Amino acid sequence: MPDLRIRRAHPKEADALSALAYRSKAHWGYDADFLGRVRDAMTLSPDDVERHEVWLAESATGAPIGYHRVIPGDPAELEDLWVERSAIGSGVGRRLFTHAVSVARKGGATALEIDSEPHAVGFYERMGAVRIGETPSTLIPGRVFPRMRLTIER
Repeated sequence: MPDLRIRRAHPKEADALSALAYRSKAHWGYDADFLGRVRDAMTLSPDDVERHEVWLAESATGAPIGYHRVIPGDPAELEDLWVERSAIGSGVGRRLFTHAVSVARKGGATALEIDSEPHAVGFYERMGAVRIGETPSTLIPGRVFPRMRLTIER
């Protein structure tokens, strides 16, 4: 997507970004019951957008097509990376991930860690992250998230 623009999200956009994340999660074929159980955990508040590094990817028309949220630290945490269903596979995720690494680097991080959506492990591996373990779901007993780590070059 050559006309993609990435900018800092505004707190008033939290609801729209939460809806985008929910649509993106649905891409993986989860049923309505599952999606209902995880909805609250996928919801951004205006305070989340204000306190964290939340960056929005938008098309040339200004339509939101993805976002990422980085929580600073060392390692930094990629808490969210979601792409609109219609844009999955178009390079938006790669651009957002590269931007998230840049945000983490600027914050002084030497690594970026991710509790990956299980279906997204291949994407993060293509981005250079390696699996370092598992994080148990706090919402669904027996479900785990692959824990991924990318070493950030200085």
